[in-house]
Amino acid sequence: MTQPPRLTRVNRVDLKAIDPLDPSLELMYFGLKGMTREADELLAEHGMGRAHHRILFVIARFDGISVGALRDNLGISAQALHRPLKQLQERGFVAVSRNPTEHRSKGLHLTESGRAIEHAASEAERDVMREAFRRAGKTAEKHWAEVMKAIATNA
Repeated sequence: MTQPPRLTRVNRVDLKAIDPLDPSLELMYFGLKGMTREADELLAEHGMGRAHHRILFVIARFDGISVGALRDNLGISAQALHRPLKQLQERGFVAVSRNPTEHRSKGLHLTESGRAIEHAASEAERDVMREAFRRAGKTAEKHWAEVMKAIATNA
């Protein structure tokens, strides 16, 4: 049995294809890792990971979102959301407020430090995307968005 090639960098792409779509899958796996590497390093400095960033990303774009709506938006279980959200609250990145008209509902908000870490992590990813689209040409962003929207509708 042959061993798969050792990857010296996470974004190296040259695995053996066993199906015609495998190169596209490979690019998806390693492309995501290449896009998030710097953001992940920044988050790790604060004891956080990808799940924390996804939570911060959504709250930053929907201030006051309820826990249930956040869970639904992320497509994860309450159990999967509980731990990272609690950590974000304990570390002062996310604040919780009661909805004045619906007391059972809590609204989630980023604190100043939460906004700063979300912005820094997202900006690192945007920098990678900007450079990739610049290198790929004028229509790359449009075509990439079309492919990603088609994939996202499969969720």
